[in-house]
Amino acid sequence: MSATLRPYLNAVRATLTAALCVQNFDSQVVERHNKPEVEVRSSKELLLNPVVISRNEKERVLIEGSVNSVRVSIAIKQADEIEKLLCHKFMRFMAMRAENFSIMRRKPIEGYDISFLITNFNTEQMYKHKLVDFVISFMEEIDKEISDMKLTLNARARICAEEFLKKASLIKQDKINQRIPVKISTSLLQF
Repeated sequence: MSATLRPYLNAVRATLTAALCVQNFDSQVVERHNKPEVEVRSSKELLLNPVVISRNEKERVLIEGSVNSVRVSIAIKQADEIEKLLCHKFMRFMAMRAENFSIMRRKPIEGYDISFLITNFNTEQMYKHKLVDFVISFMEEIDKEISDMKLTLNARARICAEEFLKKASLIKQDKINQRIPVKISTSLLQF
């Protein structure tokens, strides 16, 4: 872990641990309803101040708390167009499988790449410190995954380009050696 990543993750861990003090709270508007207040936003007095923890302008975490739920939104570092594309595809892949992760939202908050919604029911079924550990390990691993995918993509592109240029130079060399004019046969174009 890099020297700048550790304090960032420690700040996220401490803030998330403090925000996860959630409890069961019925709706003040509709009887027998228990909706996540951070999503519904029906009563201002039930919402905590949102906290943004930023490592740099592209890498940040938004933690929004309420009396019965916490929403964690993560913006992942994307240095160039390839990383943006890989991050978008990977997050789409994860969102399609959101039902396998009980705390993942299908659609992230605007300006962020992925969001988690942790309700009081999640904290009753799972350990709070394990939920925090999951979010922190996700933040650690996602950068590694995208970097690995970028390296693999670059290696594959290099191999494809080498093969293409090798075949193109062989064809060009054959045509020079045989002095055959380049013509496209119409019989080859018919299906």
